[in-house]
Amino acid sequence: MNQPSSDVGARKAALALLDGVLRKHRSVDDAFDGLTARLEGRDRAFVRLLVATTLRRFGQIDGVLKEFITKKPADPVMDILRLGAAQLLFLGTPPHAAVATSVTLAKQGYGAASGFVNAILRRVAEKGAAIIASQDAARLNTPTFFWMSWAKAFGEDRARAIAGAHLQEAPLDLSLKDPAAAAQLATDLKADLLPTGSLRVAQGGRVQELKGFEEGAWWVQDAAAALPAKILMRALLHAAGDGAQNVIDLCAAPGGKTAQLASAGHRVTAVDIAPARLSVLKENLARLKLTADVVEADALSWRPAQLADAVLLDAPCSATGTIRRHPDLPILKTAINLKAFAEAQAKLAAAAASMVRPSGYIFYSVCSLQPEERRAVVDAVLAADATLAHVPIPKDAVGDLQLVDSAGDLGTFPSHWPDRGGLDGFYGALLRKSL
Repeated sequence: MNQPSSDVGARKAALALLDGVLRKHRSVDDAFDGLTARLEGRDRAFVRLLVATTLRRFGQIDGVLKEFITKKPADPVMDILRLGAAQLLFLGTPPHAAVATSVTLAKQGYGAASGFVNAILRRVAEKGAAIIASQDAARLNTPTFFWMSWAKAFGEDRARAIAGAHLQEAPLDLSLKDPAAAAQLATDLKADLLPTGSLRVAQGGRVQELKGFEEGAWWVQDAAAALPAKILMRALLHAAGDGAQNVIDLCAAPGGKTAQLASAGHRVTAVDIAPARLSVLKENLARLKLTADVVEADALSWRPAQLADAVLLDAPCSATGTIRRHPDLPILKTAINLKAFAEAQAKLAAAAASMVRPSGYIFYSVCSLQPEERRAVVDAVLAADATLAHVPIPKDAVGDLQLVDSAGDLGTFPSHWPDRGGLDGFYGALLRKSL
């Protein structure tokens, strides 16, 4: 059966994206625009959903397919089966459509395998749901390294809750330029106002078409990612009162935290080493009608002309706290060098400490679930610099005390707020320089 060209084109794009992740170590985000440029908006959305679902449920899908395959086929054919199974098992695609489009895709380059694809997917359609029902979804879709790391650091129950949260698509969160407009924007966007002050939008569609985008009323930022700047600003408010402070945002691009600081009236210097990412930061600030001093530099060697009142360091990391938004990450990061990350993070934190005045603040954060990148880095920095002291996060800084751990640090997990759609995994610690 011939399928509409849009169906075939979308699935060809999905096949190329999946191949890029599995064999070329290329993220979906990096390849998506180029591979879907000729598709309509609806088809682009379908491609992203199909690939994300296939990656999010990768272990389960392969577990089902292994029940029916005696000899693994060529990689492209296996990927066609994975995409077809994702549609049958998780996306609710009618069986005839999922099977027929997969067979058509096989015929366009792997014709000899089209009968095999047809036979396997028909068996998946008949018996796959029963196999899925018997699977341990959280465990099957989580690489062993991550599972063991999280279980050791946080306990088996939390590890399972984290893994379960990764199976759900992440919602869209917005940070507001004017928090006083939250109630009206929540009504206009049919959004929920979260305890932390972010808006969570339920509706789909293009971000650029949402009310307030062109006016610069908000920017996209996960509610957890918005907390480091909120915490730092609350600490400054407690220490110095309501007034503009000189704040350096290190590793600042794409600029969500810079926007938070600038919209609150602080004088911000945004530093990043990557010119392309800084271009995005500048574009975002222009849309939001906000200003900051933007500096392209290596934070390890750059120093400000004047010591700052505070430094925010959201350090480069393994990013395992963002798996629910980037389901390709567990495959792309199968060989994470956590020791190298931790060493680089400690060096950046030490550099941040050299940029702040006596009694000034440093906030260290990472969007990582790996313990090596969290409090272990902070402890190493504190041990190496006697002028720094750890400060518990102000209790009024986050809006929900379950997001602060027993040591007084920020600790969000994907399993937080399950009824609201979860959070990215973030860690953060507040430090202060002695007088």
